[in-house]
Amino acid sequence: MTALTLSTAAASGLRADAIVVGVAKGAKGPVVAPGAEAVDKAYDGKLAAVLETLGASGGEGEVTKLPAPSGFKAPVVLAVGLGPVPEKDETYDAEALRRAAGAAARTLAGAKKAAFALPVEDSGDAGAIAEGALLGAYSFDAYKESAQDGKNGKAPLAEIALLGAKPRDKAFKAAVERALAVTEELNRARDLVNTPPNDLTPEAFAAVASAAAKEHGIKVQVLDEKALVKGGFGGILGVGAGSEAPPRLVKLSYTSSKADKHLAFVGKGITYDSGGISLKPAGHNETMKCDMAGAAAVFAAVVAAARLGLKVNVTGWLALAENMPSGSATRPGDVLRMYSGKTVEVLNTDAEGRLVLADAIAKASEETPDAIVDVATLTGAMMLALGNRTFGIMANDDAFRTSIHEVAEEVGEPSWPMPLPSDLRKGMDSATADIANMGERMGGGLVAGLFLQEFVGEGITWAHLDIAGPAFNEGGASGYTPKGGTGSAVRTLVRLAERTADGDLG
Repeated sequence: MTALTLSTAAASGLRADAIVVGVAKGAKGPVVAPGAEAVDKAYDGKLAAVLETLGASGGEGEVTKLPAPSGFKAPVVLAVGLGPVPEKDETYDAEALRRAAGAAARTLAGAKKAAFALPVEDSGDAGAIAEGALLGAYSFDAYKESAQDGKNGKAPLAEIALLGAKPRDKAFKAAVERALAVTEELNRARDLVNTPPNDLTPEAFAAVASAAAKEHGIKVQVLDEKALVKGGFGGILGVGAGSEAPPRLVKLSYTSSKADKHLAFVGKGITYDSGGISLKPAGHNETMKCDMAGAAAVFAAVVAAARLGLKVNVTGWLALAENMPSGSATRPGDVLRMYSGKTVEVLNTDAEGRLVLADAIAKASEETPDAIVDVATLTGAMMLALGNRTFGIMANDDAFRTSIHEVAEEVGEPSWPMPLPSDLRKGMDSATADIANMGERMGGGLVAGLFLQEFVGEGITWAHLDIAGPAFNEGGASGYTPKGGTGSAVRTLVRLAERTADGDLG
């Protein structure tokens, strides 16, 4: 785990493996960013010129290493691009700082200590840099022999010293403590998403959640297969029927004595999705260990809320199952009686996420929370619509959908509001059951949202986040985003809980 401290030390006298400075893209070439004045002075004010000679432009995420100037105890200066120089009277936005810090931390894998001398105008900047650096330093090496023997590969950057901050200032200390809590839980979510499905079964996931809940004073309840049968959770049981690893429904309850509001987060937790009898073709199932990323995000958000002591009650529901084909698996054409009492004709067993979510949403509705937000890697259709980096937001309340979009943008998670066209509902009509789990092919992501809306309790505000695109990064790492599990939606959920606690969401 990467350690982080606030430091008032001069860059020149700090013992570290590298000094990280910012460089921006100016109209006439690279421009040294605030925070690096001492380093620039040691280069006789010619750091920008040296960087330009080395090919640096200040573009976002660009990394350039050069020998540190004479008199510095650190041997290397690492210049990281911040993107365009801000307009007059403006400062670098938080996301630019996060991404730059993340790129630098990732580049410095294997180093013991690095000093970050990036622009810090206020505590918000310090928090953004801390967050980006801690997320960028992440790596998942649990299954690599090289990581175990320490002879090959590079360990994450061990320690970060954040320069230019105010260690004794309450706002700065709070910002860094928040960054530590959120990033540690987000990185735990990444670990879960990256864990192979032969090790992360529904039972194993429930055990991880239970251990963390007990550590942080969160009440936990785990419904095993017998309890699910007794409770009538037909959706969760139907999806898990084909697997030797039985399903689970986990309830995590964080409560505050000072809370006026109650949020319920519901996460899709398909620990492996083969598609079931409607088997996925080759090329589409190799990364399906990530189909529990929604549940991982919910789990992380609830624990983060507890660690931050937020004045809001937050309940997390993890709907966990493995979707496999076998003689006992649900078949296309089967009808499931859901927890709500509705019946669902299963036309495609690969549209399973909505079935486990429907049961969990109906159960969550019984507590009449002020709002329910479900998170799921639900549809390939949403990826086709929004790409690999943006999640879709649907809701039964336009103002709530707008609020979530604003929250997501605030924390640096690309998202986009999506509609729930009522005309698409007819496509899910069934001659046999109350509703089918499939509808029109065009607009499939919206159809899935409409299906889930059927199971929301009357009068309850609800939103659905389809994180199918950004939950798992199959491309190269960038900024603070690694290859593999990303922890998508964790920061959005935590910020939503914070704003609700502050009374900003009604």
